[in-house]
Amino acid sequence: MSRRPATAGRSAAPRGSVARGSATRGGNGAAADGVPPSGGHGIPDATVARLPVYLRVLYALADRGVATVSSEELAAAAGVNSAKLRKDLSHLGSYGTRGVGYDVDYLVYQVSRELGLTHDWPVLIVGAGNLGRALANYGGFASRGFRIAALVDSDPAVVGTVIARHTVRSAADIEDVIRRFDVAIGVIATPAPVAQNVCDRLVAAGVTSILNFAPVVLGVPSGVEVRKVDLSIELQILAFHALRRGAAVGPTDRRRDSHLAGRRADGEPRTATGTPDGPPGGGRPEDLDRSVAELTTPAHLDVAAGLAAAGPLDGAADYTAPERGTPDDYETGVQAVGT
Repeated sequence: MSRRPATAGRSAAPRGSVARGSATRGGNGAAADGVPPSGGHGIPDATVARLPVYLRVLYALADRGVATVSSEELAAAAGVNSAKLRKDLSHLGSYGTRGVGYDVDYLVYQVSRELGLTHDWPVLIVGAGNLGRALANYGGFASRGFRIAALVDSDPAVVGTVIARHTVRSAADIEDVIRRFDVAIGVIATPAPVAQNVCDRLVAAGVTSILNFAPVVLGVPSGVEVRKVDLSIELQILAFHALRRGAAVGPTDRRRDSHLAGRRADGEPRTATGTPDGPPGGGRPEDLDRSVAELTTPAHLDVAAGLAAAGPLDGAADYTAPERGTPDDYETGVQAVGT
């Protein structure tokens, strides 16, 4: 059962202002739903990044019927220390009760309010390939305040089909779809070569919050928030840690290492006077390093690129739009990578 706070009686926030906690405030420092932020001060970006983690834990507690939770329990479930959690929640004006803890339902409301989730945010997905379809079919968005308003694609074979009860519209109609459904957030699930043009069209149509799954860094004007999800980067980070734990060499890799160990780095067979102190099979340590390095290059791990390009590519040129602005109009800022 969803425990998402009700939105009745609260005014809608301006379109495109959900990307950051500070962006949910109007010019006078009031929160988007009319509730002033605690102390009238902005919330640090690091705290904003942790709020969704706290909310996920709180939803799980609420679904289990838990009424109150201590800071230690909540912090442990969220993977942070309790002092950091208490400081984060103090930005929301929530301090808990000594000996009792935090009221779960009320804390859900406070965090949801600060993140702008007490509103319904219409989302447009551009790209109805495998990734776009998976996002459209994900049922968790609705209970968190996000409503898939429409899907668009450039492939005539896909346009007109139904995905998750949505009829896929033509990419040529992006601007019309944004106006008609008052789209707040744009999701780019297209191949990398067309992602920038899609981004330009979204921004020109008034969308200032963009979630980018394409394996490319987007150039956007100031005032536009882009969150980048790059699965290949996440996998490469995991590969790094797996290597450090010695877990990178599985059975298949050992066979490969054994084969490499029987040959010198220049490809010539080893002589009978191999290195006794080397890895199994008589190889040298540097051969093993070379093998592992080959297995962990980006070319072997670029899963995100494959996902983004998995959809039909015919007619991809339809995503293009005339160039808008000059290079000086754009800034390529730091785009967060998350999951």
